[in-house]
Amino acid sequence: MRLTISKSPNATNIFVIEDVKENGKRTTRVVESLGSVNELEAKLNGQDPIEWAKAYVKELNEKKSQDQETVIQKLSTAKQIPKEKINKVQSGYLFLQSIYNGLELDKICHSISSETKAEYNLDSILSRLLYTRILNPSSKRSSYEASLNYIEPPDFTLHQVYRALSLLSQNIEKIEMQVYKNSLQLAERNTKVLYYDCTNYFFEIEEEDSLRKYGVGKQHQPNPLVQMGLFMDGSGMPLAFCIDEGSKNEQNTLTPLERRIIKDFDLSEFIVCTDAGLGSTDNRKFNNKQNRSYIVTQSIKRLKAHLNEWALDPTGWHLPNVKADIDIRRVSDLSSNTRIYYKERWINENGLSQRLIVTYSPKYKNYMRTIRGRQIERAQALADKPAKLKQKRSNDPKRFLSSTHCTQDGEIAQKELVRLDVGRLANEEQYDGFYGVCTNLEGDVDEILKINRRRWEIEESFRILKTEFKARPVHLSREDRIRAHFLTCFLSLLILRILEQKTENKYTVPEIISTLRDMEMVPIKSKGYIPAYTRTDLTDTLHEKFGFQTDREVLTQNMMKKIIQHTENPKTLRKK
Repeated sequence: MRLTISKSPNATNIFVIEDVKENGKRTTRVVESLGSVNELEAKLNGQDPIEWAKAYVKELNEKKSQDQETVIQKLSTAKQIPKEKINKVQSGYLFLQSIYNGLELDKICHSISSETKAEYNLDSILSRLLYTRILNPSSKRSSYEASLNYIEPPDFTLHQVYRALSLLSQNIEKIEMQVYKNSLQLAERNTKVLYYDCTNYFFEIEEEDSLRKYGVGKQHQPNPLVQMGLFMDGSGMPLAFCIDEGSKNEQNTLTPLERRIIKDFDLSEFIVCTDAGLGSTDNRKFNNKQNRSYIVTQSIKRLKAHLNEWALDPTGWHLPNVKADIDIRRVSDLSSNTRIYYKERWINENGLSQRLIVTYSPKYKNYMRTIRGRQIERAQALADKPAKLKQKRSNDPKRFLSSTHCTQDGEIAQKELVRLDVGRLANEEQYDGFYGVCTNLEGDVDEILKINRRRWEIEESFRILKTEFKARPVHLSREDRIRAHFLTCFLSLLILRILEQKTENKYTVPEIISTLRDMEMVPIKSKGYIPAYTRTDLTDTLHEKFGFQTDREVLTQNMMKKIIQHTENPKTLRKK
């Protein structure tokens, strides 16, 4: 609100006015008439009327900024709502927008656009692709349509989205590097420990191309695949990713991506933690120099005979801070026993000296036996169906069954006989409760095991990508656009992890996504917005951590404008 002075031959009048929008056009309306200058001079006992009026308007604006304004909207029971008018808009994306701008992705996009002279708003396109990947994961067309319901509608067309994907694909490494450096201002990042793992995504196509190739799928789908390798830091934040052909050996994906991290991210001293499938001798040797280390899970079953015997020997076990040796045959196998016993030795394999640590957990033993018991039940149910016993896979209950075509007397049986393989069961049971890792670290065993236990977080990240973000099916066929699609998935995951950290990891990923998705508002014509969501502890936490409020009974257009400006200021989210 502001003053305006109207002069006429007979008097000078003072009014309070404000800017409003009507029918999409900007205009003004009179809020209050304060009277003529002569009338005010008589009332104010000599006080300057203009100065008094300025102070009065200032007071009105302060009251308005303190959310003390009452908004009244006249509605009619006879008037029909307009056809196809959007009656609710999405506001939960505003919290994602704060992080997006805090990572300075807007500036990165502007830099790429200026270098390539792109004729579309790359920043607007990328931001909407990230917000919808978290809130409304779907095809690029559906994402574009979903973004039409945001408080700030998109300023681009659908065909420009596909052109932008090609441009983003050309700048994946640049975006990764700059986003990592910018994230250091927003979140705690432990780059002393890096976790690496791979997954793959199948495509509903028959013919291979340069990227989508037949390989061993995680979901055992007989379709061409693409493979995604992901580095995560010790704080659970995604660090870098790579996309390779589905037929490529995943062991060969680690070193090239790690070299890029060392070069572009200015990181040199860290521990790489992987599962056994990625812990090839070459990968271990690469991380056995220049201040790098590794921790790799080790299958007890695949150890050489003398090491296997040593690992399963019930004597010579230890507990932290306990000097005496322990015989685990005397240890209670109750599931309530949460202690983890260990033994260790240095071994030399393939010219590589490394430390083998084996653990034994009674609780883990009970867990494994419970799982196997359920598998045996399923196996017994299949015993009468020999036709279904083919193509046994790891952890498949059918592995406990054996079949024969002869009777005990050696005669040819009329039908195939199926029974439990007692020898196979006994062989597996001897490994219950045991777990192994190999490392070149010389530190405390408990710390090494603690680092390795956090590998579940990178597995959870893949679950989020596949389940919450619906990273597949990928409705794209060009290789460059497929790579850009996974870039948007990677950046969305980073934004979500930062959001988790900002809310002190008190809420689950589904809780956060569901809450943001439900944060909708009803627009009031030329007035503002009414929240149409349930206020909860999580919404209170979001407002507190991000420094703005959307949970008022009504928000004026001016209030919403200030909130949007707040989300565009990266300094508001920086670490204290």
